[in-house]
Amino acid sequence: MFKPLSFYVGLRYTAAKRRNHFISFISLTSMIGLMLGIAVLIIVLSVMNGFDRELKQRILGMVPHAVIQGDGLLDDWQQVDDVVSEHPSVVAAAPFIQGQGMVTGGGNVRGVAINGILPEQERSVSIIENHMIEGKLDDLHAGEFGIIVGKTLASSLRLQVGDRLTVVLPEASVTPAGVLPRLKRFTIKGIFSVGAELDGNYTLVHMDDASKLMRTNGKAQGVRLLVDDLFKAPKVAEEAARDLGGRHYVSDWTRTHGNLFQAIRMEKTMIGLLLMFIVAVAAFNIVSTLVMVVTDKTADIAILRTMGATPGRIMRIFIVQGAVIGVLGTIVGTTLGVLGATYISDIIGWIEAVRGSKFLNADVYFISYLPSQLRWEDVYIISGAGMAMSLLATIYPAWRASRVDPAEALRYE
Repeated sequence: MFKPLSFYVGLRYTAAKRRNHFISFISLTSMIGLMLGIAVLIIVLSVMNGFDRELKQRILGMVPHAVIQGDGLLDDWQQVDDVVSEHPSVVAAAPFIQGQGMVTGGGNVRGVAINGILPEQERSVSIIENHMIEGKLDDLHAGEFGIIVGKTLASSLRLQVGDRLTVVLPEASVTPAGVLPRLKRFTIKGIFSVGAELDGNYTLVHMDDASKLMRTNGKAQGVRLLVDDLFKAPKVAEEAARDLGGRHYVSDWTRTHGNLFQAIRMEKTMIGLLLMFIVAVAAFNIVSTLVMVVTDKTADIAILRTMGATPGRIMRIFIVQGAVIGVLGTIVGTTLGVLGATYISDIIGWIEAVRGSKFLNADVYFISYLPSQLRWEDVYIISGAGMAMSLLATIYPAWRASRVDPAEALRYE
């Protein structure tokens, strides 16, 4: 059976039990380092992708993609809603009233965002209905002063569905008893959980109740839009505002939450570069391994040269030997990385269950669990880069082997 000499000898050198066990140890550590570097890089980038996906789905599913507001309150928000809904890129639109306040209950006080909505329209622009763990949006009825709160907020106030809490606005009302803060008692109609910080500071009430509480006289503060392409939200909002005419102001998620996603993108890039240096260090350990192998095999190289082996063939022998280390390390590392990225959430969940505590507390972090999203383009880039650096690391030792002088090498043999 035909076997190319360079390939055959290179494999023999790789598989042979060397007299110098230190060289074998260095080869093994080079392979393990390359394997771990690639696996860790795939897992870390997958976790970063998972955080990016979850933040977009959860936070941007709750907050507006874009908002159109007038010069003050909107007297004709129904007309605004109808006009912007005709834009081909607008999936849905819904009016809102928003304010800041505090809620008190169970002896605790928390600052919250109070959002007045129309339940029948809110479900078309928000994912909130998919994350209700108790109650539903339709439980909010005008005049009943019901409120829907997040799971974290309900837990901190020690409240359940049916309990009552007090909403306090940062505005004063003049009464015969003096200047008092404006407050109103609400009944909890539902609890949601999106697994982000919104669980602790986001509340929903019926827009008619919010209008009475904030004294907007039935007018909306603005209309929020759900667009078909998240990254076209600024352009779509501006086009919709032009269709309305008059003085209208637009805002979008890139202004309210854009810094968060830019930070995640930059962090992913920097972490990827830093971990790629680890892969590079592991790959270039192959240089030291092959240099020592060349020194150890000087006599063998000289004999091959005297038997007619060309410098190019000698060079290919050691390229094959280094490539075997790089290929095996890359394949095993990629396999471990893919498996780790696929099951990292389950592994962390199991560790949390054993320890009895969570790594990501919802009171502190946006996401209360470790998400992961494996992207095959990242896997191809990482494994390709690891393979390329491994092959590049073999060039100098292989070239050095091809320059061995047979007469000089065999002089003292």
